[in-house]
Amino acid sequence: MSTLQAAGALPASIPSPSWSGFSIPLPWGALTIHAYALAILLGIIAALWLTSVRWNRRNPPAGSLWDIAIWAIPFGIIGGRLYHVFSSPKAYFGENFSGGGDPWKILRIWEGGLGIWGAVVLGVVGAWIGCRRAGVKLSALLDAAAPGLLLAQAIGRWGNYFNQELFGGPTTLPWGLQVDPNSPNFPAGYAADTLFHPTFLYESLWNLLGVAILLLLDRRFHFRRGRLFWLYAIYYTLGRVWIEALRIDDAEQITFFGITTRLNVWTSILVFLAALIIFLVLSFVGRKNDPVRSVMLPGREATGEPEGSEESLAAVTEPASIGEEAASPEAPTKSEPAADEGSVVSESPQGEASQQDVHHVDTLSQDAAKESSHGNLPNNPSEVQTSAESEAETQGGKTDKP
Repeated sequence: MSTLQAAGALPASIPSPSWSGFSIPLPWGALTIHAYALAILLGIIAALWLTSVRWNRRNPPAGSLWDIAIWAIPFGIIGGRLYHVFSSPKAYFGENFSGGGDPWKILRIWEGGLGIWGAVVLGVVGAWIGCRRAGVKLSALLDAAAPGLLLAQAIGRWGNYFNQELFGGPTTLPWGLQVDPNSPNFPAGYAADTLFHPTFLYESLWNLLGVAILLLLDRRFHFRRGRLFWLYAIYYTLGRVWIEALRIDDAEQITFFGITTRLNVWTSILVFLAALIIFLVLSFVGRKNDPVRSVMLPGREATGEPEGSEESLAAVTEPASIGEEAASPEAPTKSEPAADEGSVVSESPQGEASQQDVHHVDTLSQDAAKESSHGNLPNNPSEVQTSAESEAETQGGKTDKP
């Protein structure tokens, strides 16, 4: 129990955690499992589960998500740590990089400190490598993963609670957060019974709401070409601006247009504007010739079926987004793949076929089979009768005509 709880803080407040992990005895010492790491791990597992459910609905190559994850997750963690060190360098390099900090703390990731923007940027780089190796499109993967990213962030934020870090300014609200005054993160100059804004909880709830919103919007509009990912960025940054502004922990302060505020606030604003522009461009440019979607890169098949079969064609196609033109008999075929200007990579020539195309292939196959056994099919009944009579005569009999 913390000192603040023992002193009898407000019963309506959020108590400071009395547990931050556990230790596993080993012959050479003990292995400490920190609650912060468990929260991050649980968030990753939840994100992989939700992404797997959505990814498998697109009929990708078997096991492709896990091939991508082994690249994306390590890259994301490294990127998140680097961004945190860049945005809060004082603890690692001292005030104004004077050398008074502890650079070795950069490696102690279990003590907290992951920046979402670094995690997303390097995580996408890792995902791109994994997608190239698996033969699938990065834009399709990002759309499938967008709700899972928010879910991971919602769960991972609870790691800040167990570390008693990244909370907001003082508040008298009934859900104010207690922070142990003996914690190294307790801000100087405040009374021991001060309550603080639980920014970890605000962001967690905001992200959970975002998961539901993204799923509902995607169910209604079937976003493709990375647009759901950019909607994720738009939504998350809207909440991050006001949540970040509440925090009082040390951070780099940047001045733009005469306004000085935290680096993460400016980053959120810039990402919001960029994501909004990209989403609008993808929504209104390159939509007309895009009736069918494929998760496959050019030259790769989604299944083991022979190229051109009904099974392989159906496996790699996806419905077009709402507002885009429906497939027609004049829609692009395998020899004329539809252009997708908004995609990170081009559509697969092997996978470009509409449902009409599949039906047409079946019809042609049936006609070809008949031709191979009976010759060219006649165009009218009289020709059928004449053909039958000729065949009988050649076999040695003569048909009596009426």
